[in-house]
Amino acid sequence: MNATSSEAAPVPAAGRIILLTTSHRVAPGLLSWPAWQALHAADRVLCSDGAHPQLPYLREAGTAVEVASPSAEDLLDACAGGKTVVVVATGEGEPTLTDGLARLAGSGRVSMPELELLPASYDLPGARLLDLVQVMDRIRAECPWSSQQTHKGLAKYGIEEAYELVEAIEEGDRDELREELGDVLLQVVFHARIAEEDPDTPFSIDDVAGGIVTKLIHRHPHVFGDETATTPEEVKEHWLRTKAIEKQRTSVTEGIPLGQPGLALAAKLASRVRTAGLDVPLPPTEGIGYDLLALAVRAEADGIDPEAALRAAARVYRDAIREVEQ
Repeated sequence: MNATSSEAAPVPAAGRIILLTTSHRVAPGLLSWPAWQALHAADRVLCSDGAHPQLPYLREAGTAVEVASPSAEDLLDACAGGKTVVVVATGEGEPTLTDGLARLAGSGRVSMPELELLPASYDLPGARLLDLVQVMDRIRAECPWSSQQTHKGLAKYGIEEAYELVEAIEEGDRDELREELGDVLLQVVFHARIAEEDPDTPFSIDDVAGGIVTKLIHRHPHVFGDETATTPEEVKEHWLRTKAIEKQRTSVTEGIPLGQPGLALAAKLASRVRTAGLDVPLPPTEGIGYDLLALAVRAEADGIDPEAALRAAARVYRDAIREVEQ
């Protein structure tokens, strides 16, 4: 046997598989530079979804994309000889394909190509809000209950969720706080989705967000303009001044919802009176309601939220009740 025949035969290169993931929350075509490099250098680019939103932009950029659903074995064959195959993942992330590749790798019977997971685009902060809008669209269209709801019908839920949010804050429960913030956010998105269907004056969640963005910028001239504010008091002064110009109200009582809880209503009225520098004596009438009014005004002057104070006292009373019951 000569030396040449005794040498081991060279092992053919197993190649490379790149699983390219994109975010549906990022506009199609906005890919990272490493993603574009991988796409241009690949021997083949595959995608199982012919309607994938990235495909038109990839083809426009000169990348030939084959619409195919290869098995794990098919991919290994495609990589034979050291070739590189890029798989543009669908929204589900190609679980069947990745499971198949993991199974082959675990068998130890085949020479596996190099495997790489390459994120082609990343979500920006707030991107999951787009998911919420998308889910709400589908629920509104397909759910028998949600599709029949109106602004008036949902009003009570908005009040309930707001109270549950306040309770989570006062209890200091971080998990509950996150959940209740989501429930409050749902109310906003739900109402905005219903408003899109108004035949006369429709608006969308984008209009809602755009309105509050404009308001925040206008009422923070010390952040977005030339004004200066170095203390919370100065910030509040800016806010009240710009708000007064916007609203053009003829009374300090305008804009105060009379349907809110009594103590909160009394404290809000007292706050408006104090901020405006008015001298308005309390009604001289006697009775429990007027006693509570006086207490609420006094609490507001001392910087105390009477509603929160009463809830805190009520919780202590609740605990005392439970101790007696036990």
